[in-house]
This record gives sequence, structure tokens and C-alpha cells, in this order.
Amino acid sequence: MELALYAPGLGYYANETAKFGAMPESGSDFVTAPEISPIFGQLVASQLREALQKTNTREIWEFGAGTGALALQILDELAAQGALPERYTIVDLSGTLRARQKLALAKYEHLVRWVDALPEAMEGVIIGNEVLDAMPVQLLQRTAGQWHERGVVLGAGGDEAAFAWEDRPTELRPPVDIGGPHDFLTEIHRQGEAFIHTLGERLVRGAAFFIDYGFGESEYYHEQRHMGTLVCHYQHQVDNDPLVLVGLKDITAHVNFTGTAVAAQDAGFDVLGYTNQAHFLINCGLAPKLDAVGIKARSMASKLVMEHEMGELFKVVALSKGVEPWTPLGFVQGDRTHRL
Repeated sequence: MELALYAPGLGYYANETAKFGAMPESGSDFVTAPEISPIFGQLVASQLREALQKTNTREIWEFGAGTGALALQILDELAAQGALPERYTIVDLSGTLRARQKLALAKYEHLVRWVDALPEAMEGVIIGNEVLDAMPVQLLQRTAGQWHERGVVLGAGGDEAAFAWEDRPTELRPPVDIGGPHDFLTEIHRQGEAFIHTLGERLVRGAAFFIDYGFGESEYYHEQRHMGTLVCHYQHQVDNDPLVLVGLKDITAHVNFTGTAVAAQDAGFDVLGYTNQAHFLINCGLAPKLDAVGIKARSMASKLVMEHEMGELFKVVALSKGVEPWTPLGFVQGDRTHRL
């Protein structure tokens, strides 16, 4: 999965194919919240402004900035509020996407910078929208009561596919016992949790907000979710075969937010809140934003919070380190931390 997504020049996020966009005609494969409505970034900005104040820091760090749309929305909103940070740092390994981001953020070139790696020590407020789902996972397959790790091997050649699955016995297990005797395919997220742990090691003072699709552990590993969550996105279609069109389509897995929260606590973070995207955006001031726009813009923004669209599947988790914990703006109602 890591090679398919990040191999230099060949991986999905390392090549020049279009990725983000509202329609297949653009050559894109999927759409994210900032492309749906600028109100998304405006509301995130209000949360980040509060977090900068609460942590007494002056820098925003964005991981995986995509087209730069979210960064632009955040900076425009903070500029309108007279609350621009001293610096906005983007961590993104994709040279192609970085070029798009620089074009989108040209008017803020005096305060935006790009880095390839984290410093040994950092302060500020972190934002990551659909970052954790793009981190490579390991597949575990239970067959006849025995667990195997599912890997990829070269195909037989000829008319056969270039790649094929191969299972091998493993001591790896999901973080919870999974009921039932039936065969079961799922994922574990060791790389994503290691990323959270690294943030905890490097962040001296600040907060972090991660927005993504996923579940708490009990729902993620429910015995009825026997096909796992790994899917691919290509030209706005979803499929379950990452072994074809390798490097040309996105590969993603839902986030286990319990694992994220536990990794965060182990790394020294406080978990400030966990809720769905609908509650988060409503708490951040969605209603007056909707009142101020026309019918079409209101309809698009509503997709961000509708239960059958992005409102329920997408969750938000808030973390802090080196500061007195508080209840962030986006979590004042509807907090679900007790469900993690």
C-alpha cells in the first residue's frame, strides 16, 4: 500500500495524475470537504483560532494539504477575523500537489512554508483533513479460525494479473477479539498510530485536530464488518481491488479512532474531544454561515452535515499537549469521547 501510494514518481500521491475534484470530467478521483464548500474551511478556522489562543502558540501546521483549498479557506477566514497566524506550515510529500498548493496560496507566500519532515521540537496547532485514512494499513484475514497477514506477490504473468494476494500465518491480531466463527478480513493501523506517537514526541505545546471517516473500535471491528474497510477511488467510483490500476487510484481505509486516541494518550496527548463532523461544524457556527449564503451554496454546505452524506461517517478528534485541557469550540455539544 505504501509503494502504491507514495513510491517516487509512480505512487498515487507521488505522480502527476489529478486527484481532487468534484466531477470525473476534471480527471479527478474523489472530492473532499473543502472542494464541496468553502464554509468547511471557514468553520475549521474558527476552531483553529480558539486553539491558537488556548495554547498561546502562533503557528498552524497542516498535514496533507491536497489542492491547498483548505489552507486558503482557513487563511482567508482568519484574515477576515484579523487573526492570521505568524506562520502556516504545510507538510506534504507530493511535489505535484505542492506546486498546486503554491499557486492556490500565492497571496499568502509571506507566511506559508513547506517542509518535508517534522523538526525535533515544534509548537502550534495541527490540522489534518483526510490524512489518517491515507496511511498504509496491514490486512489481517481470519480463515477457519486462523489469522493470516495478507500480502502482495507478483502474478503468474501472461494473461494473469500483475499482482496477486498471498496470505501467511501471523502473530498479529486485531486490537479486540472478534466474535463469531466466520471468516473475517480487517485492517490494523500501526503506521497511523506510529505517526500520532511521533507527533506526541515532537509537539512541545499545542493542539491537533484530525478529521476523517472512521469509527470507534467496537464498531470498526464489529463481527458483521467482515469484509474490512479497505477501498479504492478511481474517477469517482469505488471498488475493492487495489491490485489493478496500481498508482492510478487512491487506496484508503477507515480510521480506528479508538486506536488513534490510545496512541495519542500513550504519546503524552490529552484527548479533548471526539464527535462527528455534523456536530463539530454546527458547534463552530454553521447556522449563521448558511444564513449568509444563497440557496445553491447552502445546499452544497449541507452535504457536510447531512447524516447520509458526510455528517455521520466523518469524525473529528481533538488532542492537546503541554497546555491545560479545555473543551474546544467544536465539541461543546455532542462529544462522544466516552464511546472510544
